[in-house]
Amino acid sequence: MSKRNSQQAKTAARERLRAQREREAKRARIKRQLLVAGGVVVVLAAVAGIGYAVVQANKPGHWEAVKDEKVVAPAHTSGENGTTVVIGKDDAKKTLKVYEDPRCPICAQFEQNVGPTMKKDIDDGKYKVQFVGGTFIDGDALGKGTVGSRGEGSKNAMSALGAALNVSPEAFLEYKSALYSAKWHPEETTDKFKDDDYLIEIANTVPELKNNATFETAVRRGTYDAWALAMSKAWDTNKDGVTGTPSLVMDGKILTTPGTQNPPMTVDEFNSVIDVALKG
Repeated sequence: MSKRNSQQAKTAARERLRAQREREAKRARIKRQLLVAGGVVVVLAAVAGIGYAVVQANKPGHWEAVKDEKVVAPAHTSGENGTTVVIGKDDAKKTLKVYEDPRCPICAQFEQNVGPTMKKDIDDGKYKVQFVGGTFIDGDALGKGTVGSRGEGSKNAMSALGAALNVSPEAFLEYKSALYSAKWHPEETTDKFKDDDYLIEIANTVPELKNNATFETAVRRGTYDAWALAMSKAWDTNKDGVTGTPSLVMDGKILTTPGTQNPPMTVDEFNSVIDVALKG
């Protein structure tokens, strides 16, 4: 090989090496750009995710939003927002107000012990009953416009009671009895009434509500959710001086077992207290 040809070969080899290095450098630059771009996309996605989470966290909860909804009152109600629920014969001369919270464990004891006697008295026309439902165990103070943070079962059960009342007063009373029964009433610390399926399962033990599509739809759609809050507000702002549940009131007087500040919790105590109140 001539010296000239050898020099040309070396030059060509150097040129090929230079070109290869340029191609590799270009690929490296592109790779770095893609990595940076990918990093930006990930950061933006993370920021978007955080932003979404913040927006979601600051959105009003379901029950907060319900406060601004128009109240749909169940049938068989009267008064402002349908919060007057009176059940009994028209010719009954007196009305017993019964203040209860669906999650209240003492209310459950009262209903289990005294509920059947009270139902018989209603059927016999001894007195009418006005039901006033609170939701303070959920942590609500609707008189102050505050939806609490201790659960939602009282409100949800109240809404379901509204759906039962819309079917009939008898369905309402039977459903209320079932909710408070030893079989179905949960511990106060267990918010099982927030579950629509559980409320419907209980309702299926009541003949008028069993597989009742209208009732079930109302429960699942929350048709009477705003009514439940209105009822709770009526409890919070009551003029009878009631501050706990269960409470019984007749003629503006809170009825208690003599010598105590407690409501009558046995049939004998209840009958004795009611007989005196009816004569008053």
